[in-house]
Amino acid sequence: MSAMFRSLSVVNYRIWFAGALVSNIGTWMQRTAQDWIVLTQLTDYNATAVGITMALQLGPMLLLMPWSGLIADRFNRRKLLILTQTLMGLLALGLGILSVTGVVELWHVYLFAFGLGVVAAIDAPARQTFVSELVAEENLSNAVALNSASFHGARLIGPAAAGLLTVAAGAGWVFMINTVTFAATVFAMTLLRTHQLRRQPKISRERGQLMAGFRYVRGRSDIIVVMIAVFLIGTFGLNFAIFTSTMATIEFGRGAAEFGLLSSIMAIGAVAGSLLAARRSRARLRLIVLGAALFGIACALSAIMPTYASFAVSLVLIGLSSLTLMTTANAYVQTTTRPEMRGRVMALYMAIFVGGTPLGAPLVGWVADACGPRWALGVAAISGLLAAAVVLFWMVRYRRLRVQLHPFTAPRVRVLHSGDGRDLQPSRDRDRETAAELNRETATREIAIVEATVPR
Repeated sequence: MSAMFRSLSVVNYRIWFAGALVSNIGTWMQRTAQDWIVLTQLTDYNATAVGITMALQLGPMLLLMPWSGLIADRFNRRKLLILTQTLMGLLALGLGILSVTGVVELWHVYLFAFGLGVVAAIDAPARQTFVSELVAEENLSNAVALNSASFHGARLIGPAAAGLLTVAAGAGWVFMINTVTFAATVFAMTLLRTHQLRRQPKISRERGQLMAGFRYVRGRSDIIVVMIAVFLIGTFGLNFAIFTSTMATIEFGRGAAEFGLLSSIMAIGAVAGSLLAARRSRARLRLIVLGAALFGIACALSAIMPTYASFAVSLVLIGLSSLTLMTTANAYVQTTTRPEMRGRVMALYMAIFVGGTPLGAPLVGWVADACGPRWALGVAAISGLLAAAVVLFWMVRYRRLRVQLHPFTAPRVRVLHSGDGRDLQPSRDRDRETAAELNRETATREIAIVEATVPR
């Protein structure tokens, strides 16, 4: 099997991947239908109500993530996921029944959105880290990338299917179908060959385990700098709904159909970025730098595109670069974290990623209203370039990143650094640098050597 899809050679991962793909399609369907009924049926095109619905779903994830990460590290993740997926299916069923019977009100949607947010906060770190039980450690980065490709591949199908079903049968039946997709995921979890799962060490019930996760991250400056980059781009750069809607309507005078097409076009780039990340055997910091810089450049190019068609094409590069960055960052944090700490660290990572949205989205929206949508894309471009600069500075300062030129011998351009920290996990940066010096021979395996294309 191709290196890009090597994780699919594992039976358990194939079962998980199939169930997750079905569930992801249902998730995108429900998101689309939920926003639609709030905007057009339960309010008179009140965008604030849509924002409140989103906040109710995201808020619990931000507040509960530290505890949900602790739960993921302490309990059996497969059984935990069966529970959370069942609860989310029941919530979708309840909202579907209210919608089909015609008694649904706005406060009902708010209540169910909050319920989904609470359950999703527990589900997310367990789902993210459960992948490490399905595949060997050397395939974890590939499995994370394929999960991302599945999620964004579903984005190509889910919204379109939801739109057609909403017109044909009503939004309530979309929620009912989503219930079935959750059932498919639960069924897939029961099919897993439990004896082949790679059981991860569980933490004890002693006090202080919650703060231990924070202390672990505090001692890993490489993870901190990745989280800073993710926060910058997640807060100010990944507000795609604002960018595409304002550019489509204000700049190019297009309607809802053209707006929806932009989302699908961006998803094409996102899937491509995920698959490109899947080709790599390990997640590396230099790819995070490259992805962030490319994202900044792509947003700057999109901001100056003169026509709707050229803007749509530029979104492919934005989708590709953003998913290259986010997939690599996710895989890097998972693969360099000790297994018994993985749930808590990933919960903190996701809280930082999600937590910037309430701050960044209103600010970017204000920039779009006050200065125009092209300037909002400019803010995204700055966030990407700044994130790349932060990680690059850290690599120069703490990993001794150097570029050497050898004009008369191959390779002519040599990029050297003392490793990415995955094999060196002391608690302090000083100890980390000492370990890097003592293990220089091992660390050189992480050296990237690039031969220039200049002819001899």
